[in-house]
Amino acid sequence: MLGCAAVLLTGCTSTEGGTPSPASGDRARPSEPQRRPAELSLEGVDPCTLFTGAQLDELKVNSVPRTTDEGRDGPTCSLDADRTPPYHSFYVEAVPADLREWIDGDRHKDVMTSDSIDVLGFPALVTHARDGAASDCETLVGVAEGHTLRTQMYPLDPSAFTQRQMCDLATRVATLAVQNLQATR
Repeated sequence: MLGCAAVLLTGCTSTEGGTPSPASGDRARPSEPQRRPAELSLEGVDPCTLFTGAQLDELKVNSVPRTTDEGRDGPTCSLDADRTPPYHSFYVEAVPADLREWIDGDRHKDVMTSDSIDVLGFPALVTHARDGAASDCETLVGVAEGHTLRTQMYPLDPSAFTQRQMCDLATRVATLAVQNLQATR
């Protein structure tokens, strides 16, 4: 009986009440996505139109948003902040795939760290490389069944940002895009 209790206790790292969490070395897959407040199809959406001038200023984007197809999965817009350091770009992409693909489908990668979050009530993941130096971060928002809005933050000099800063910026871009997508649907 004591052996069973010891096994049960080793799975948690806290003695406080609440939901058990895995030990810090464990890497569980993200949880089941939450329900969406609405279905926001990305069919026919040009990601470059999802931002106002004031929002581009907030993001320090100083060039005209431009469409890019650099081996991307769907319509993609590049937003560049390259007037003053630290130089960086954001990619905003309308991916014709369900968010679930990144949780337990073909797009899931064990070399990535994925954390489940909420973006304006929509299920989302923040992902980045698990090991090594911080180089980029992406936020994936399940805006509709079979439709994922992907935002990625790429710095020209990765040492200019912490991993947390990159992920916070990718999530901010996703939040603004979803906000504007909601307003047009």
